[in-house]
Amino acid sequence: MSDDARSAIRDEALRLGFDAVGFARAELGPEVRQRLADFLAEGMHGEMGWMEGRADQRAHPQALWPDALSVICLGLNYGPEDDPLSYLGMPDRGVISVYARHRDYHDLVKSRLKALARWMVARFAGTDVKVFVDTAPVSEKPLAQQAGLGWQGKHTNLVSRTHGSWLFLGEIYTTLALEPEEPHADRCGSCTRCQVACPTDAFPAPYRLDPRRCVSYLTIEHRGPIPEEFRARMGNRIYGCDDCLAVCPWNRFATPTTVPGLVAREDLVAPKLAELAALDDAAFRARFSGSPVKRIGRGRFVRNVLNAIGNSGDPALRPVALALMDDEDPVVAESARWAAGRLGQPRPEA
Repeated sequence: MSDDARSAIRDEALRLGFDAVGFARAELGPEVRQRLADFLAEGMHGEMGWMEGRADQRAHPQALWPDALSVICLGLNYGPEDDPLSYLGMPDRGVISVYARHRDYHDLVKSRLKALARWMVARFAGTDVKVFVDTAPVSEKPLAQQAGLGWQGKHTNLVSRTHGSWLFLGEIYTTLALEPEEPHADRCGSCTRCQVACPTDAFPAPYRLDPRRCVSYLTIEHRGPIPEEFRARMGNRIYGCDDCLAVCPWNRFATPTTVPGLVAREDLVAPKLAELAALDDAAFRARFSGSPVKRIGRGRFVRNVLNAIGNSGDPALRPVALALMDDEDPVVAESARWAAGRLGQPRPEA
């Protein structure tokens, strides 16, 4: 397919509001497949069984869709207006990851992907397409690197020279044979800021993440009590973690998002821990309607909030923990006892 087709697709993608566009073949190199195989063999996926169950489709784009010839990789800037690390350590407040402080990005990205896909089908006769956000078994970061959008940094996330750490990714698999971009070169150099910044030492080596130690995994994917070895180190992070992203020097080129749906909601920026701990199921659903936070449910979320309360050092929050020690959710009740103990209340037997 000629460069004219690529230029037309790029122009339409930018018109629809995407901030980054690139093209790759619908295939992944052997090094990417081996890295995934090693990751799964070592059990680093933890409770994320979906990674193992559909590993072949993740490692081989054409196993997901045999007719795919090319992948159009797209990025949407969600850069924050302020430093996400500035809220760490606030004793009565929690920290929610930047990506979850606003409307669920899946809807915003997918609506633009579908619009571009419809345009492609109308523009290029006989073309077939499929669109994906990160709920499908797609190796989106390696594909984005192949498509020239950026590179996978030492923290394993994508880094963009233009947008730093703050790009939501989406893909269009297509039957069009589009000339691929040159893969983006790695520009981390000797920098180790992301490795040093991790509060739970989740990086056993550069370019390797052990999710089982990652605050994002522990607060979102992990269902039971948070292992005690990590609790104190998590501070007031209650949903996700931005530390390794926020310290990246390439963020000096990033700009705040201009997408209204990706601007942080005021009530999700450093929310009060006491208010969050008091949420019952109905109130939790109402508070986080339209937010990615909603998917983990009230139990896991309040568990995270109680962990932050236990780390607060604030005796004024002790009654909040005491009030939840008999919660019907056993994980919440255990977390409440731990928090009360941290704040000086004798820890009763379960």
